[in-house]
Amino acid sequence: MEARAHFDLVTAEMLVYEHVDPGKMMNCDGIRYKSKVFAFYWKDQMIFRLGKGYDPATRGITEWEWLNPFKNKPPMKGWYVIPVAYAEHWGDLADLALQVMKKELDK
Repeated sequence: MEARAHFDLVTAEMLVYEHVDPGKMMNCDGIRYKSKVFAFYWKDQMIFRLGKGYDPATRGITEWEWLNPFKNKPPMKGWYVIPVAYAEHWGDLADLALQVMKKELDK
């Protein structure tokens, strides 16, 4: 399955949750909770907002990077870029990112 198809599948799975809908982040297709993006698709990768303390190695993910969209600013720690090589984890990571967002917004 190609990267975009994986993203579309993850998006469809996430849309069953209340207050979750498609959205945009930096002109890329994403997934939102209460209008706040917690995951999005960019260049055959998915980016997840998992928080600064998350360690991708706990899922066996050894190739990742911080989101760094701005040339003159530091990376956005807490946002993880996960390549398509780890697409089998994208669904679980989206679930985790949703839980992180819920915890933050539903205080």
